[in-house]
Amino acid sequence: MDITKTNETGMEKAGMILDFFHRLIIHHAMWFSEVEHQLGKETAFETLSKVVEKTLPLQLSRLGKTLGFEMENGLPAPLAGLSDDRLNELRKAVAVNWLANDGIWFQAVENTRGMNDAKRCNDSCWAQFSPFEARSIRKMLNLPAQAGLEGLKEALRRRLYAFVNEQSFAEETENSFVFRMNKCRVQDARKRKGLADYPCKSGGLVEYTTFAETIDSRIATECICCPPDEHPEEYYCAWKFYIR
Repeated sequence: MDITKTNETGMEKAGMILDFFHRLIIHHAMWFSEVEHQLGKETAFETLSKVVEKTLPLQLSRLGKTLGFEMENGLPAPLAGLSDDRLNELRKAVAVNWLANDGIWFQAVENTRGMNDAKRCNDSCWAQFSPFEARSIRKMLNLPAQAGLEGLKEALRRRLYAFVNEQSFAEETENSFVFRMNKCRVQDARKRKGLADYPCKSGGLVEYTTFAETIDSRIATECICCPPDEHPEEYYCAWKFYIR
């Protein structure tokens, strides 16, 4: 007897499929977290890279056979074949979903445990995510271990935030540059509601420092301003990166 045969409707089955994707993502993250806990951060990142190289093509191939789409250079052909405008729209939509998900997590903790616990969880999460994102981008761009300031600029252009907020480089020299967040989706929303800036400096110190050090261990990070600091109208936060 096939125990998977049920009286579910098509909608219910579709809902279960989405839930399967969610379980897969969480299980993937739990594996990484446990390998890091048991074997250390470096081993966890090295293992993650090997796992992704094997599991992503396998999963896409299986989905392609099931849904009837071809693969092209390791990517689903329907995705690779979208116009530039549609790809840009989709990329931004995914980035905004990431930011929305981050905010929903923050609010879920804040609503039950208060702002202090939400900020503690947020800052600790950035200590994990920021170096992961830097490693992911470094691999995407095939950057060397010491990519320098130019490598850091290229990496900053490909962060999820780069497709959500407006950012710029300033005061560029041979050994340093300043990165500014000119428009911030989170802070702009608070401003429209008449709220004070969200005090994100503690998270930013973790976020930008670990990101830069992952791109090149020689790069140091200095906070010029970040809420709750006062800042000019032209930008919310500014960070100076320089070679030690």
